[in-house]
Amino acid sequence: MRNSFKTILASGILLLSLNSCKKSDLNLTPTNDVTASTVYATPAGYKNSLVKLYATYALTSPSGSDVSDVGGLNTGYADFLRLFWTSQELVTDEAICAWGDTGIPELDYSLPTPDNQFLRGLYSRSILQITFCNEFLRESTADKLASRNITGADASAITRYRAEARFLRAFQYWVLLDAFGNPPFITEDDAIGKVNPKQIQRAALFNYVESELKAIEGDLADPRTNEYGRADKGADWALLARLYLNAQVYTGTAKYTEAITYSSKVIAASYSLKANYMDLFKADNNINNTENILTINYDGVNGTNYGGTTFLINAGINADMNPTTYGVPSGGWGGNRTRQNLPNLFPDANGTLDKRGVFFGAKKTVDAIGEFTDGLRVTKFKNVTSTGAMGPSLNGTFSSLDFALFRLAEQYLIYGEAVARGGSGGTAAQALLYVNALRFRAYGNTSGNVSAAALTTDFYLDERGRELYWEGHRRTDLIRFGKFAGATYLWPYKGGVQAGATLPTFRNLYPLPLADLIANPNLVQNAGY
Repeated sequence: MRNSFKTILASGILLLSLNSCKKSDLNLTPTNDVTASTVYATPAGYKNSLVKLYATYALTSPSGSDVSDVGGLNTGYADFLRLFWTSQELVTDEAICAWGDTGIPELDYSLPTPDNQFLRGLYSRSILQITFCNEFLRESTADKLASRNITGADASAITRYRAEARFLRAFQYWVLLDAFGNPPFITEDDAIGKVNPKQIQRAALFNYVESELKAIEGDLADPRTNEYGRADKGADWALLARLYLNAQVYTGTAKYTEAITYSSKVIAASYSLKANYMDLFKADNNINNTENILTINYDGVNGTNYGGTTFLINAGINADMNPTTYGVPSGGWGGNRTRQNLPNLFPDANGTLDKRGVFFGAKKTVDAIGEFTDGLRVTKFKNVTSTGAMGPSLNGTFSSLDFALFRLAEQYLIYGEAVARGGSGGTAAQALLYVNALRFRAYGNTSGNVSAAALTTDFYLDERGRELYWEGHRRTDLIRFGKFAGATYLWPYKGGVQAGATLPTFRNLYPLPLADLIANPNLVQNAGY
């Protein structure tokens, strides 16, 4: 049961007839080739529509990898994870890209403009997925179900689907909250196509996401009892813990006690660390994995696109690195590698001590951005199983590796950081146990264990770098620690200078896309842009 949804997601969206909006406007409804009354006429129709909500995380359109749901964006760039990863990693000390595509150099420099196509793509993709969720919620009210004679167990199942749709919408609003701060806002209760969406302010959006996640908790499945790849209470608590850890950034008011409360809920549930760290990032990570809480599911044969883990693997290797070793024998695009700051977090930077640090190459220092081999390559993700077999891969290019949006290790680190920052309800002794559980796994013994005195707030930033690098956390983390803007922490080419330079604090938020500002007069650009 846990693994069945991965297969359904790969093919189910292709059977759906709901097409997507081509504009980044929350006040649009998806264009239907068939009417909603037909799509939602049966319980099976509701399940298929739920599949679409999840599948839009892993696919670029209902029509295949050569079509983009996001208007004006190259289909290769239009996958959610590729856009999210780019926004969280390329602007930081953890990654840099050799490609000269329009918009990438300014991200390498942490200096994006309101015209940046990758940020516009993320903004549009998040809004698109919110739009799909709103449409599902409009069609799954009690009145709608009654009018379609859907009752009993079928109606109860759809109540759970509604909670999952609200979770997925809350997650995308969190993405917008974190990246853009003050986006347009609309729910299923707003009239469609009547007026331009109003802008919501960051603190109010925080309150909305918080209230939604709390409201749906009782309707979600218990942790690890839902189909694999579907949200449950564990995912709900994990997002709340992440939200609260960053509350001071989002609202000006710290909520570290709440971060401890909700990370503790996750930790006390039925999750456990996977014994081998690197097995988390292999093509069979959907099997016997009790660490991942919610994943984006990829199928490298039936649901392909050039984003997702296909992008993470291929963009991080080139032909000289023997792509067969990474499960993509026809792949290797030579784009992303790391700056020296990341390997410097590891005691040896080659994985013989702390086995989490896996890099390729001999030169750590990045001097020439456009040369892929200038700097160390990150070899964390592989379309290879834990037994060494190649994962399913169409034409030897695409990946079947699932990507964890939430996993238990992050919750251990949220708990510890929140304790270090003064949150109540947790203890430093318990935080030490969680940290050393991660480090025991990383080293294979107790040689990497630390003492309670080591657990400063700065330790947690570094430990998050070691445990969670290239998983889409770094920009958010650096901002929370006050090290993204300013000059207290530098990395190569920060601010467009090879040695690194200061960034003004307005850079802690991305600009709203210029195209949406023109289309919607209710929007006001974020300060500084």
